[in-house]
Amino acid sequence: MEGFFQHYLSLYRPLITKLNELMSTYELSYSLWQVIFYIKTNGPSTLVDIANKYNVEKPTITRRVHRLEELQMVKQIPGMDRREKVIQLTEFGEEIYLACRKNITNLENSVMESISYEDQLITFQTLPKIQENITVGEGNKRE
Repeated sequence: MEGFFQHYLSLYRPLITKLNELMSTYELSYSLWQVIFYIKTNGPSTLVDIANKYNVEKPTITRRVHRLEELQMVKQIPGMDRREKVIQLTEFGEEIYLACRKNITNLENSVMESISYEDQLITFQTLPKIQENITVGEGNKRE
């Protein structure tokens, strides 16, 4: 389906802009939210775990975590290995997560309002498959 990626990319940037606007009240950006969301979903996590999830370099995650520490939303806890940094949400971070989650859910509901549940479900199931194809290099195969 030619043009699929162009359509996807044309919605990605405005969506990130909208998310950044929503989170600016909390001094957050979408990239900082990704760290909070990962920790909330997976529990205390290492920088490597978070970097691997979002396919970014560890120094990028380190900078994000430092910013979240400055905002007192995350803190380091002892890990199995002294060299390994394990990060968890603070109580304040949990509160911010809940506030942002509510705002993001409201945004999701508003942008999906005129789209049938069946179409939403198909999209929800299809996007991870596309991501997997890109990640494992299967996107170029034809049957």
